[in-house]
Amino acid sequence: MTKCKSTGTLYIVATPIGNLGDWSARAVEVLTSVAVVACEDTRTSGVLLKHYGIHTRTTPYHEHNAEAARPRLLALLGEGKNVALISDAGTPLISDPGYKLVRDAQEAGVTVAAVPGASSVTAALSIAGLPTNAFYFAGFLPGKPKARRDMFSSLRELKATLVFLESPNRLLAALADIVPTLGDREICVCRELTKKFEEARRGAASEILAHYEAHPPKGEIVLLIAGATGDAPAGEEGLETLLATLLASHPLKEAVAIATEQTGMPRKEVYAKALTMKPHE
Repeated sequence: MTKCKSTGTLYIVATPIGNLGDWSARAVEVLTSVAVVACEDTRTSGVLLKHYGIHTRTTPYHEHNAEAARPRLLALLGEGKNVALISDAGTPLISDPGYKLVRDAQEAGVTVAAVPGASSVTAALSIAGLPTNAFYFAGFLPGKPKARRDMFSSLRELKATLVFLESPNRLLAALADIVPTLGDREICVCRELTKKFEEARRGAASEILAHYEAHPPKGEIVLLIAGATGDAPAGEEGLETLLATLLASHPLKEAVAIATEQTGMPRKEVYAKALTMKPHE
């Protein structure tokens, strides 16, 4: 779209996700020159801006005030002033609010320009050791167990690396749901990206779960799961693998219900197999 001379430019500026050195000279230049910087949290962004000696006025723009704040930002752009949108960390609009501002600005004839930079998604993909020719980013995993399992199940046949964001206090629950829904796939947990204790731990889902059960995770997390390959264990072998994982963390009836749903096998057959595997109490 051709930029109208009377309008400003809306810059979508990526910010560092951990290491403050991961910021481009162009990003600093843009944020120094615009009329206002719209931030998720002005206090969080203030630390970054102060570090780089940027004194541009900031204003909050987040999911709770977006409806009221958006018209004010669009009015500034309409007056020919430039505006920048940043998130607390990483690339704006990636699991952050902002697409309505971009859309409305474009519809008003405003030029929207990207100032690319750090992204936890691409950073994790680059060090996970999983295929990157195709990947599916699904944002934050649901917090409720059934919703999380339903999401995993809906992506079971996708032949692309699955990428999710997760918090450390919910990681173990998420890892425990992988084998029952997706199988014991290769996964990678990326933590503390670009920070001092950055970690990319890759292995079978059951192995990674055991590790973090013994070593509780810290820091923001990107969870990557290998896509479907079509060679998952079938028949009795596959059922036994699934039930072994389920029975380790679920009551018998619940394990049978999940296994029946995931395999499509008769419940009686699944239940009979589970009875032979359940330890005597």
